[in-house]
Amino acid sequence: MKHAGAEALDILEPLLADLRALEGPKEKKRGVFYLKSRAFLHFHEDPAGLFCDVRLDPRDDFTRRAVNTQQERRALLREVRAALAQHAQGRTKP
Repeated sequence: MKHAGAEALDILEPLLADLRALEGPKEKKRGVFYLKSRAFLHFHEDPAGLFCDVRLDPRDDFTRRAVNTQQERRALLREVRAALAQHAQGRTKP
């Protein structure tokens, strides 16, 4: 599964804008976000669709989420917000 190219990221632009608005993650390259100095979230594409690899718990490896529908994108954003809130409250350590 290859990293998402420009066309795939164009499709995801509204989601990327929402992610950019969050406090904490920084976009180092279009569609690739870091939390502090650690990779946090990035996107892939393949014939099955678009996917996001996200590290919801900084101690764990990436979790893959489909982001093909608006519902899947909203669910991802909810999960990311919840993970960032836990991180900000000190429940998880990077």
